[in-house]
Amino acid sequence: MARSQRFSVSPLALAISLLLAAPIGLAAQNGAAGEQQMQGAQEATAGNEVLSPGDLIRLTIWREPDLSGEFLVDEEGVAVFPLLGPQRVADEPIRSLKRRLTEAYQEYLRNPSIEVVPLRRINVLGAVRTPGLHPVDITMTLADAIALAGGSTPQGHVDRVELIRDGKRIRGRLSQTATIAELSIRSGDQLFVPERNWISRNSGIVATTISASVSLIIALVIRKQ
Repeated sequence: MARSQRFSVSPLALAISLLLAAPIGLAAQNGAAGEQQMQGAQEATAGNEVLSPGDLIRLTIWREPDLSGEFLVDEEGVAVFPLLGPQRVADEPIRSLKRRLTEAYQEYLRNPSIEVVPLRRINVLGAVRTPGLHPVDITMTLADAIALAGGSTPQGHVDRVELIRDGKRIRGRLSQTATIAELSIRSGDQLFVPERNWISRNSGIVATTISASVSLIIALVIRKQ
């Protein structure tokens, strides 16, 4: 009959294992805490944001798909919601609007659970795969907005994205990590991804040409000597 083996761990080895595991656990806790803080900051930003004509409201009511959807804020600052009809929403913080809609839907639903997300309708143009109008969550980054347009083409220069409003360039070289809210982007604005110049798009050819030219010059100089 095989005899079971018992393995013993010395106190020193156990202490070393605990010391090595502690930083990993602490890093994981710090990472989770940082993610929670970032999510909380984004929710606070969305809650304080106000709506303007041209925006969309993404309304999600739990277990009520027929009442959920995306609703346009018209030129008068009014959005039309199922069951509720026209509601003025412009210049009202999202947090306040969510509270008001929750109270209004309580007349039709029992304990409604509601999520309200503001969306900016932005034209993403230039060197992107699917240029056009895209609804963008204000907590998304500039890189996320470009991704909604299919991402940059190989010729696109994502480090030089420009913000255009009413045909005029407002800002250039926007940070890829900045959020739509941080950049104060409005519905109707354009994010333009320019093409890289010929040299940057053909850096390999340029480098090869320069290298060949230098080699030829050196060869000619040596031959003359």
